[in-house]
Amino acid sequence: MNIDDTQPDAFEDNESSISTGEDETFEHLLNKSGYLPVRLSPGQKVSARIISVSNDHVYIDLPGKTEGVIDSGEFRNEAGELQVQPGDEVEAYFLSIKDGIRRLTTLIHGYPARKVTVIRDAHKAGLPIDGEVKRSIKGGFEISVGGVKCFCPYSQIDVKADRDARKYIGKEFPFMVLEFKDDGRNIVVSRRVLIDQEKQARTERLQNTLEEGMKVTAVVSSIQKFGCFVDLGGIDGFVPAREISWDRISHPGEVVSIGQEVTAKILSLDWENDRLVFSIKATQPDPWEGVSDTYPVGSRITGTIVRLVPFGAFVRLQPGVDGLIHISNLGTGRRINHPKEVVEIGQKVEAYVVATDYENRKIALSLQPKAEPKKIVLPEAGDRIDGIVDQIMPYGIFLKMNNGLNGLIPNAEMGTAVGADHKKLFPPGSEMPAIVIEVDKSSNKVRLSRKAVLDKEAQKEYEEYRDEVRKTEELSGGFGSLGEILKAKLKEKEKFD
Repeated sequence: MNIDDTQPDAFEDNESSISTGEDETFEHLLNKSGYLPVRLSPGQKVSARIISVSNDHVYIDLPGKTEGVIDSGEFRNEAGELQVQPGDEVEAYFLSIKDGIRRLTTLIHGYPARKVTVIRDAHKAGLPIDGEVKRSIKGGFEISVGGVKCFCPYSQIDVKADRDARKYIGKEFPFMVLEFKDDGRNIVVSRRVLIDQEKQARTERLQNTLEEGMKVTAVVSSIQKFGCFVDLGGIDGFVPAREISWDRISHPGEVVSIGQEVTAKILSLDWENDRLVFSIKATQPDPWEGVSDTYPVGSRITGTIVRLVPFGAFVRLQPGVDGLIHISNLGTGRRINHPKEVVEIGQKVEAYVVATDYENRKIALSLQPKAEPKKIVLPEAGDRIDGIVDQIMPYGIFLKMNNGLNGLIPNAEMGTAVGADHKKLFPPGSEMPAIVIEVDKSSNKVRLSRKAVLDKEAQKEYEEYRDEVRKTEELSGGFGSLGEILKAKLKEKEKFD
């Protein structure tokens, strides 16, 4: 067999095995071998092995049998000693390719920007850099990033714009590069972007863990008249003033202080409007449980005046339970204009429970025991009463009756001429008799009539007159009145004449 005759066949067999070999292409085998460079995106995280170290750079082995470079300063301690060696595994973030060299960093926060080019790389890769707030300038702050001057607007130094430079000057923070212009002569950075990103990440984590009704631990971050704000690790929640304590308080600062750690119950979660509402008192025992048995109506209590208001005084019966002595129950019979005329805050008093409303958490108190109400006796229709004129209205007169109630005498029942001036004829305080003509027992309303009294008196006088006439007739033998007798005698005399 001629070797020249067999060589082409052998070559064809080899080519076939490389190009097809169990359906694998040459490109596929190259990828499989690891010799094809892997395309990296700015900010992408990779794990790699250190292959060599120089004074300025640390070289790492990247996928695709390529090399990457990291600034050796990232691996030096404060004494300048290198802390890594070939063979060590590191995690790094891809920045960019310059002059064919793949540049990476191991620091996602605190990227060591010692040169303008490095700041540019961080801007392209979307990585943060460390900067020191040097001074306050017009519109914001001057930030030094590895000796390079950058600008941070007031609105970008924090979540809430704060122009108090003392809080920031001399301090170092991570910043995100917003703008990189004019070859690094115009660099704008932001701290707020990173804070918002961190907050968003925390919010997403909390959204997956928090539920309404859950109890959480938080720190009081701000106190206002209407409530307090609490911090749940970078996320703010709100506790309304009414949910801070079972006690009546004038200001939340009486109960909580900034920096205080509290346990609160989640009342509602509104992530869209960033409104998380909590309750501190919901984590504490309800002091009103069992109060109905402790303070029954008519019982005598001892308490301390804790608050004065124009309409009364609040008495602390026990922590979280206050009773109210209304101003009408403070004067012991005399009229007062303000509770401070009788009692003062801190004074211990003895009082009586006169009414309770446990559903609405109210207890009414009095310095005197509650008097039994007098039973009102209503008159019956047809009864005659003697009253005192109390009020004169255009439609009639109100008469104060002896049972304490007022009865109305309509103008039509006054028995006076049309258009008579009742104010002049019957001034308030005048005595006046009347007859009951109607009684509404459901509303204790009584309708009276003075005209009925006058009619009755006239009838009585007429009856008395009729009695006198009868008596006279009986004395004269039934011949009528004396006048009639005389008239009859005269007629009889004329007949005989």
